[in-house]
Amino acid sequence: MNIYICGQKHFGAEVFTALSNAGHTIVGVSSPALSGDGGDDRLKAVAEAAGVKWMKSGLLNENTIPDNVDLIVTAHSHDFVRLPTRNKTTHGAIGYHPSLLPIHRGKDAIIWTIQMGDKVTGGSVYWLDEVMDGGPIAAQEHVFVMPGDTPELLWKRDLAPLGIRLLGEVCNDIAQGKIIKKVQDESIATSEPSIKK
Repeated sequence: MNIYICGQKHFGAEVFTALSNAGHTIVGVSSPALSGDGGDDRLKAVAEAAGVKWMKSGLLNENTIPDNVDLIVTAHSHDFVRLPTRNKTTHGAIGYHPSLLPIHRGKDAIIWTIQMGDKVTGGSVYWLDEVMDGGPIAAQEHVFVMPGDTPELLWKRDLAPLGIRLLGEVCNDIAQGKIIKKVQDESIATSEPSIKK
């Protein structure tokens, strides 16, 4: 399957590697140019090392996406992939969100999980639509929040590895014609603002 990845950092790079190792063809990548330490973003670095065309985050649209993309995968991306862009693909776009959607929609889900004292959280692979973190669920699993967990520890120990695995499983399913779309229950949806705001 031909996949375009929007993402960044270690998570984006690990998703790139996992999907490539599973036999998918990565036809393009969008990420920031630089990491927080001033070097190349990790996703950019692995893409360029593999000879995959890179584009700066924020520039992907219906005019810049390559031809013959089957699926867009967002992996730690803050870009909003609009409908005209999704419509240029065979299947649309999926993303990973580190919460049990529809709970904790928003970019700081893990921080809010810890601040609200949740004992259980998880990860969701969902289909991107016009509602932020609101599309149908393709796969979802829970993890426990341990005493003393910080957002960073919970992400590295449980939520990042879960996301890499779930994105791989969903991509493999889609390639084999198995498409799951479970509509989110809006009656239990929560959405929190960015911590920085």
